[in-house]
Amino acid sequence: MKQKVVLAFSGGLDTSFCVPYLIHKRNLEVHTVIVNTGGFSEDELNGIEERAKTLGAASHTTIDAVNDYYNKGIKYLIFGNVLKNNTYPLSVSSERFFQALAVLEHVKKIGADYVAHGSTGAGNDQVRFDLVFEVLAPEIKIIAPIRELGLSRQEEIDYLKSKGFNFSWEKSKYSINQGLWGTSVGGVETLKSSGILPEEAYPSQVTDQGVERIKIGFEKGEPVSLNGEKMTPVQLIRALHKQASRFGIGRDIHVGDTIIGTKGRVAFEAPAPLILIKAHHLLEKHVLTKQQLYWKEQLSNWYGQLMHEAQYLEPVMRNIETFLDDTQQFVTGEVDVELRPYHFSILACSTEYDLMNPVFGEYGEVNKSFTGQDVVGFTKVISNPLKIYYKIHE
Repeated sequence: MKQKVVLAFSGGLDTSFCVPYLIHKRNLEVHTVIVNTGGFSEDELNGIEERAKTLGAASHTTIDAVNDYYNKGIKYLIFGNVLKNNTYPLSVSSERFFQALAVLEHVKKIGADYVAHGSTGAGNDQVRFDLVFEVLAPEIKIIAPIRELGLSRQEEIDYLKSKGFNFSWEKSKYSINQGLWGTSVGGVETLKSSGILPEEAYPSQVTDQGVERIKIGFEKGEPVSLNGEKMTPVQLIRALHKQASRFGIGRDIHVGDTIIGTKGRVAFEAPAPLILIKAHHLLEKHVLTKQQLYWKEQLSNWYGQLMHEAQYLEPVMRNIETFLDDTQQFVTGEVDVELRPYHFSILACSTEYDLMNPVFGEYGEVNKSFTGQDVVGFTKVISNPLKIYYKIHE
């Protein structure tokens, strides 16, 4: 019997090349799997399955990992207000671990000897995928044909044609990676520092003008309602994306350090993540203490950095998640947001846990919990260390 290989399959040129290559050159029984983390429609998934079987896959499996991705990943990116380099909500990089983990489960389920993927040797995703297997299943051998062979796009097409697969492989001008937590956009413009993407490069085009106000409800840090309508966080993310993308909201360029040591530049469109993170952060400013906000920011930055750099399995990530969970106990309320073309504003919030409570006073207007004379004594006490320092060093 042939040994089995599970191929992470997207239906694109690279993974399509891998199917006949693994069958004919490596003499393996190929079982394709696609892990949907929110980036594929039902029609697209059906088309991918049909292509896999046409190429000769012994079986094809579709795994829905959207809820797992939210509960174990996105939720903590919201709790932590995570924006890589104060810009990027980890739209694509946060998906890969959950896709790799789901592929690993399938490898174990069918008893495969190998796992394969279509990554080249030029990006971050190869590390994220390989690391999961290196740590959790080192006995499973990894095959990455495109990386190993260093093939050009045309060489892949020629090989497929030689095996009788004459699909249309028109190269899109822009590389689009879409998922629940946003879409990355790559093109010739993003390969250089001065490149500017044109309007048509983005998957969503502006169709709405004027101004629209919405209200987002949170319970214990999680988004649970949109304009008063209760929904699951996943449903809300999708609904908010649909509504805000019509204004062209959520576009930006991320520049950062890759895992493999180079600087990378990529455009993205992530209206729902950016709005939710900013809305959530405003609510936290009203319900958390100064020290909670400070230490959350420090740990959340580390959390985002480690997730981006393929360290999701590092035990400290679970420690940080425990901390983040605990901080969200009173992050409940509603946030008002204004949408307009290419822009959104976080306007105001309401919460029963608001620490900006008028019972204690109104800043700049009136004090209700201390007197002006108390401030005089307070200032004398906190200034004393500085008075000593400057006296000694005068």
